[in-house]
Amino acid sequence: MYKFFQHVLPAIIAVCSWSGCAHAQSQNRPLTSKEIVSLVYQLPRHPEKRDEILEEIRTRGIGFPLTSGLRSLVATKSGNDALLRRTLEEAERRRTNPTASALPSEVEANELLDRTRVATLAAAAAMPDFIVKQLIKRTAAYGNTNNWIPLDNLSIAVSYRANVGEEYKVLAVNGMPLGQEVKESKDYSKYVGGASSSGVEYISSLADLFKPESRTTFKPVDTDLLQTRRTIVYEYEVKKPYSRLTLTADKSSTANVGSRGRIWIDRETNRVLRFEQIAIEIPPDFPITAASSLIDYDWVIIGENRFVLPIRSEVLITAINKRQVVQSRNEIRFRGYQKYGAELKVIDEIDEKDFPPEP
Repeated sequence: MYKFFQHVLPAIIAVCSWSGCAHAQSQNRPLTSKEIVSLVYQLPRHPEKRDEILEEIRTRGIGFPLTSGLRSLVATKSGNDALLRRTLEEAERRRTNPTASALPSEVEANELLDRTRVATLAAAAAMPDFIVKQLIKRTAAYGNTNNWIPLDNLSIAVSYRANVGEEYKVLAVNGMPLGQEVKESKDYSKYVGGASSSGVEYISSLADLFKPESRTTFKPVDTDLLQTRRTIVYEYEVKKPYSRLTLTADKSSTANVGSRGRIWIDRETNRVLRFEQIAIEIPPDFPITAASSLIDYDWVIIGENRFVLPIRSEVLITAINKRQVVQSRNEIRFRGYQKYGAELKVIDEIDEKDFPPEP
């Protein structure tokens, strides 16, 4: 009996070792189209698995051409999730051109982050006073259905002054101008009701991310092509004790929260081109249960100088209202940056061309 085990045990060990090796090799191989289909079919029932799927795609890549049929399937099963789509597209670019889409080394990623920190803080300190018009399309959905129902279209004048921050004034609702009683303020929701984008500090919130007191942690996770620019995508997190992000449910109900998300940094200009912010550590008894924003930046001209400023944004809020879950979405476009003190046109009809599908 001893001799039997003496011969069989090494064989068992060898088989197990080969099996483990084969499993490890399969985990390192690029994903097949069949594996992608299997992964995305989990999303309708388990949307929380999205980040796991993203990590799997980033780690292993794909070993097949990304067809229009597969794109359509992924869009359907993920609810048109933009980040999943972009991650798959970058995996396709990495498959066809591994060198151009390769993740940088840790040293290179840290150096880019350091240069971006310097550039972002310097730009925020040198930002001129300006005004800009926001065109906002507001929609709502009930439960967590994402079945968006149109509510209204707003035209908002936004002013930025270094010593005041951002202030808002409602110009028109569905093309109809409001009366003289409308004043410039930090919160315009009292004039239009519903969810507003007041409080989304487009200049200071990005700068805060890079300040030492925020103790932000960064991790490079992917590459991407944004506005034809090659970018590196970093995940970040700011813990609640060091965060300046505040959620406001009504005038008397506010909560300080932490945040996490991603930033897309241009590898050549050291500037942030996209900023995703997701609220975390929300108090369990707070009316708002989820909140996020996504801001795209680009170069704009004010006077004779160029600045990196928002060109579009999306704000999503989920709240409990009279025991019913309500989702609110504000799609925002920025038009006509000018020096502070200029007059903005009061009536400006919002056309669908102002809200094209996300690139």
